[in-house]
Amino acid sequence: MNFAFTDDQLALAATVREVLAAHCPARAARTERTPAWSRLAEIGLFGLLVPEEHDGLGLGLLDAVLAFEETGRVALPGPVAETAVAAPVLLAGDPVLGKLAAGSLRVSVRIGDQVYSPDADLADLLVVERDGVPYAVTPGRARLTPQPGVDRSRRLFAVDFDAESGVGSDGVTRLTAPVAPAVRAVTVAVAAQLVGAARHLLETSVGHALTRRQFGVRIGSFQAVKHLLADVAVAVEFAAPLVYAAAFAVDRELPTAGRDVAAAKAAAGEAAELAARTALQVHGAIGYTEELDLHLWLARVWSLSAAYGGIALHRSRLRAEILGSAGPVRWP
Repeated sequence: MNFAFTDDQLALAATVREVLAAHCPARAARTERTPAWSRLAEIGLFGLLVPEEHDGLGLGLLDAVLAFEETGRVALPGPVAETAVAAPVLLAGDPVLGKLAAGSLRVSVRIGDQVYSPDADLADLLVVERDGVPYAVTPGRARLTPQPGVDRSRRLFAVDFDAESGVGSDGVTRLTAPVAPAVRAVTVAVAAQLVGAARHLLETSVGHALTRRQFGVRIGSFQAVKHLLADVAVAVEFAAPLVYAAAFAVDRELPTAGRDVAAAKAAAGEAAELAARTALQVHGAIGYTEELDLHLWLARVWSLSAAYGGIALHRSRLRAEILGSAGPVRWP
């Protein structure tokens, strides 16, 4: 069996990388909330999972996973995963998908294990799950309350709306699509972003280790530093295939999809957090400063690692899937 990505999938990822390199430098991530959004819409990023009858490309999550890895590599702000991955599933069959594919509709979601809605103040439409039922809510019908968060370019909001008296009127719509497939898909997309962020942090740390000098030599020559960076490289290379396998399982609706998604999110979160911790150790005190762009990726890793279920939650789910028990197993 051939597990390699196709030329088209690789070309899509390369195109996204080129667009982001040109239109989403670190200075844009510092000052803009949705840099490169229109450019990404032009190349069809937001229509990848939208069916062709709604002007999308009708592709699968596996086709898009490398592209989302690239968005994580640059710490791209904005509700990209929510708009491009969760929304096409939650709004299936809705004519509004045409606007979604064109990039003229930004969507923020609060589904699954999400407590708050990311970038809700930027959204043209909010999808909020309440008691297992998803509702599409226009910003004018919702009350947004800002919440504290570590990532200033991924702001969190509590979303409240009147589901009892508002359904059926303008601004509040009860959706019929199941929530679980959307949760799985967007969790994989976020895991891919974590892998991309981890790759960037590793490259940045290696570059710093090859130029920073201590005691007259480059710190990259120290065995302790080599071991730290090698551990990150191993963690990333182990996490990435799990994310790709989860995308495949979600596309094919395999019975193991829940287990695969949990394994992917846990591994990607661990690899990214290790990359962030190592980057701080390699850079030293300068890694905490505003002058260095490193803090943009550190904050993004900590934010995305907790999004759609943290490491501990997904490890617990993985254990339950494998052992058939949600609790720890104690052997005599």
